[in-house]
Amino acid sequence: MFQVSVEETFSAGHALRGYQGKCENPHGHNYRVRVTVEGPQLDSIGLLVDFVQVKQIIREVMGRLDHRFMNDLEPFQSVNPSAENVAKYFYEEISKQLKGMPPGAKVTDVVLWETDTSRAQYRPES
Repeated sequence: MFQVSVEETFSAGHALRGYQGKCENPHGHNYRVRVTVEGPQLDSIGLLVDFVQVKQIIREVMGRLDHRFMNDLEPFQSVNPSAENVAKYFYEEISKQLKGMPPGAKVTDVVLWETDTSRAQYRPES
């Protein structure tokens, strides 16, 4: 099994609804997101997926959130924009765009850092 990972960064604001503390107030983070793709075989030139293609997909999803207040955006108008939910959002959106290319490859997990020392990870149940 082969794996590749791509990391990108973006900045966004949010407020955690129902949180009992400072994070219930609007605030922002410089996020880092890592997407890992796994698959059983390489293509004819020895690649699982093209890093450039994965980066483009990540950047398209990031572009919806970058320098925005996430609580104002779907799905975060109804889903709390916690690190856990943002990681799941990236997983779902990137998986849709990578579906079927290349054959057998899939997003296995997304890690989202809110700070250098705090992160959340999403991977689907097997």
